[in-house]
Amino acid sequence: MKVLIDTNIIVDVALERDPFFTDSEQVVSLVEQQQIEGYISASTFSDLYYIIRKAKGHNWTQQFLQRMAVLCTVATVNQAVISMALTANFRDFEDAIQYSTAVVNHLDVIVTRNPQDFPVTTPRIVTAEHLIQELTNSP
Repeated sequence: MKVLIDTNIIVDVALERDPFFTDSEQVVSLVEQQQIEGYISASTFSDLYYIIRKAKGHNWTQQFLQRMAVLCTVATVNQAVISMALTANFRDFEDAIQYSTAVVNHLDVIVTRNPQDFPVTTPRIVTAEHLIQELTNSP
């Protein structure tokens, strides 16, 4: 299963934000264990750096993002993604880019803490908790 990991999931891991940390960390563990293929939108890295650096500093943030870039595939954000995002009916442009990245890169699922921000049914939009339950209950 090819899973786009939304910005908020990665920030929850980096900043150990409760009560979200445990499930978000489990998503990263599923990637490490190769139970899912993790993808991060190329455009997400600048957002992650900006948010995480404020709390953890430059060096820690760079090391963390390097680990994520090795662990996950960086999903392409190109003209097709931006064109789709600009015409998508989303309230938040970043979410529109995440959605369009998943579509253009043929990903199966977007895992996010805020599924209500994605007014679509394809690809599937799930929480970390739901994704973990789904994989735990599958044969």
